[in-house]
Amino acid sequence: MHVENFQLMIFFESNNCTLINLEGGNTVMDDNKYYSEILISKRVKQLRMAKGLTQKEFADSLGIVQGYLSGIERGKKIPSYSLLMALCYVHNVSKEWLFGGKNDDLAESQLSDAHFSSHAGKSVPLLKGIEEGFPERISRDNLTGFIQLPDIPDGCFAIIAEGDFMAPTVRDGDLVIFRPGKDVDNRSIVLMSNKWGEVILRRFRKTGGEEYFSPENTAYSPFKADADTRIFGTVVDIWRKIRI
Repeated sequence: MHVENFQLMIFFESNNCTLINLEGGNTVMDDNKYYSEILISKRVKQLRMAKGLTQKEFADSLGIVQGYLSGIERGKKIPSYSLLMALCYVHNVSKEWLFGGKNDDLAESQLSDAHFSSHAGKSVPLLKGIEEGFPERISRDNLTGFIQLPDIPDGCFAIIAEGDFMAPTVRDGDLVIFRPGKDVDNRSIVLMSNKWGEVILRRFRKTGGEEYFSPENTAYSPFKADADTRIFGTVVDIWRKIRI
């Protein structure tokens, strides 16, 4: 996949780095965020008041403290782009309205389910982990924010890889994009849980009617599927941060 430009909405927000798609191509991230903090502060307060929420209730819904929200509303604090994207998602408003678009009517800025479904294919939810009930249930506490990457299929999620079990294909800290579902193809990389309930990445292999899950790192051993094995989805893309 050839990559020319993309906007990284939340992941790797600080420090200069190059993000490389392991299928080929690279891009240098752009940390510039062009929006008016003054308009943002007004819109955030307008949204909270329209929802009839106290500062504490509104702050809790976004996973921030009340004092930080108060600073945003008074124009004393500058919210991160990732926080603003989470706000749009949690409270169902458009980015254009939040960033000070001409339409002042909050009701008209509300996003329909159809709009969010179409948008989800472009902005991928970044999860802290896989919680009970996924993908039917995704709590706000488990949602770090959104990332925007090119050529990602609809309905995918992102998670950060941990450990060296799948090295060198997937390294610790890589951004892993996966498509939820239990049906997987032979030799695909899957996100799954083992018998201890740990969420891991492994290569799925089917040989002679038996299913195995293999690491790429030869220092570790493959294992067979058992009653406790649960597959969460198939990896469709891997991105890596390279410091420059």
